[in-house]
Amino acid sequence: MKSVAAPQKEGPRINREIRAREVQLIDSEGKNHGVVQLPEALAMAEATALDLVEIAPNSTPPVCKILDYGRFRFAEQKKAAEARKKQKVVEVKEIKLRPGIDDHDYDVKMKAVRRFFEEGDKVKVTLRFRGREIAHQDIGYRLLSRVKAETATLAKVELEPSMEGRQMVMVLAPR
Repeated sequence: MKSVAAPQKEGPRINREIRAREVQLIDSEGKNHGVVQLPEALAMAEATALDLVEIAPNSTPPVCKILDYGRFRFAEQKKAAEARKKQKVVEVKEIKLRPGIDDHDYDVKMKAVRRFFEEGDKVKVTLRFRGREIAHQDIGYRLLSRVKAETATLAKVELEPSMEGRQMVMVLAPR
C-alpha cells in the first residue's frame, strides 16, 4: 500500500506547522530578534497570545513574524479582492467586412472599432470572401491595410493580415 501524502495547506504555515529548527524572528511591533530556535519563538508568540506565522519560507533561515493570524488572513483576502476589482479583462471584439464594402458602411464599422479601442478591447477584423471574390485577395489586403492605416494612432497590429480558409483575418490591440 502507498502512503498518502499530507494535503498541501493553502497560505503560510503557522505555529506547530513550521518545520525549521531555527527562524529569523520579527515580533508584533516589527522588531527583529535575529535567528532564534523554533521552541523559543513559539513560546514568545504564546506569551503575547498571538500566532507565529512563516512569512518568507524560502529564505535561510525562514522569516517568521508574531501576529494575529485571523487578522493577517483577512487583510490578505481584502488585498486580493482589491486586485481582482482593478483587473480589466481584455475581450476580443470582431468586426466583419466584405471586399466590396461601401464607404458609409465602412465608416460605421470604423466608428465601432474606435469605440472598442476606447473600452480597451482588442479587435479582430475578419474579411470574408464569397464565391469568386476569393480570386481577388489583393482587394482584401488593400482594405485591411486601409483599416491598419486609419487605426495606426489608436492601435498596433498584433496579427498581420493572413488567410484562414475563405476569410482574411487581422488582429489589432489598443496602444
